[in-house]
Amino acid sequence: MSALWHGFTDLDAVQREGAFIISRGEGAYIYDNSGNRYLDATAGLWFANVGHGRREIANAVAAQLGRIAHYSSSGDYAGEITLELASRIAELAPVKDSRVFFTSGGSDSIDTATKLARRYWHEMGKPDKRIIVGREFAFHGMNIGGTALAGITKIREGYGDLMVDARTVEWDDAKALLRLIESVGADNIAAFFCEPILGLGGILLPPDGYLNEVRRICRENDILFVVDEIITGFGRIGGYWFASTRFDLDPDLVACAKGLTSGYAPMGAVIIAPHIAEPFLRGGVFWWHGYTFAGHCGAAAAAMANLDIIEREDLLGVAKRLESTLHDQLAPLAEHPRVASVRSGLAALAAVQLTDPSEAPVLVKHLRGQGVSTRAIGTGAIQVSPPLIISDDQVAEFITAFERAVGRLDRGRRGSSS
Repeated sequence: MSALWHGFTDLDAVQREGAFIISRGEGAYIYDNSGNRYLDATAGLWFANVGHGRREIANAVAAQLGRIAHYSSSGDYAGEITLELASRIAELAPVKDSRVFFTSGGSDSIDTATKLARRYWHEMGKPDKRIIVGREFAFHGMNIGGTALAGITKIREGYGDLMVDARTVEWDDAKALLRLIESVGADNIAAFFCEPILGLGGILLPPDGYLNEVRRICRENDILFVVDEIITGFGRIGGYWFASTRFDLDPDLVACAKGLTSGYAPMGAVIIAPHIAEPFLRGGVFWWHGYTFAGHCGAAAAAMANLDIIEREDLLGVAKRLESTLHDQLAPLAEHPRVASVRSGLAALAAVQLTDPSEAPVLVKHLRGQGVSTRAIGTGAIQVSPPLIISDDQVAEFITAFERAVGRLDRGRRGSSS
């Protein structure tokens, strides 16, 4: 029995059935410890934007570790490469002249944004603005703030009230945010957190005009607009570095991670608009917040090499084409009686929603048997968010595997009813 405590799973089932052990990756494929190859339909966990096995990134990290692995970024300390990366991200940011606060990952980025939003209003003389608002079906990581904001109910189960000033509104109705404002008062709301596309909730695409409408509501009611780009940032949105740029969202804060290093090292960041940073630049303001490994030099080297690849190989343009490829090639699956719908056409990600949600975990296992690694998300949907470097032929490979795996579901149901 393994000593590893796996996250997001039934530990007893893993103990009984064994772990799916990954030994290496190359491009859009991963390999298990028996040498079997699988198309990586999830890019790890939404992060392997440039694909697996990039020696260029590994060499950059090794070279940096040979100089210095890390030093504190607290106080006036800073790694040279960390400063370079902050400047580079600021150049790509959706708001000009932004500041960059580094974290150890996406969950830390959300908690940082949560604390910063509240502290900002404290510095602005409005300490009552403490309520943090999220959306139904939203996922914002697994730290205290992200768990409290989660719009996926089961994520909050069994913990009690982690943050009493957290609220949830309907995911697809901008007027729901207005109703909450009318109920509790804008003077009590610090920030609204918004995933441009709801990821773990099932790849739920925003209704036309929704994102700009909630941004307008926040602006008119003096509420910070925090965009969670942990999935969509650094190219996956297609054609842009950030969804905030694609949709002209003018965010106050942007939480990001995943595609920043393509998973080659743990790292996240919060991009902070200049007007949010301004009160903290006044003399005597001290913000007691930070992380031991924030701005880790080895992770910064991974990020710099990763961004080099994205730029050199025009993966922003590639992602835009992949957005269309997934939409076109997955569309026929919606005609299958086992499929309720296909959600795609916005970003290099999609979901195949099953008619019977209980079949999703079984289908994931059948897909693995067909050489595809993916997972169930939302309420019975299959995640499709491959590395951006995946080819059209490899997307077709997924389609073939899906059809065969669904065929096994059909045979399994006939067998169980006989």
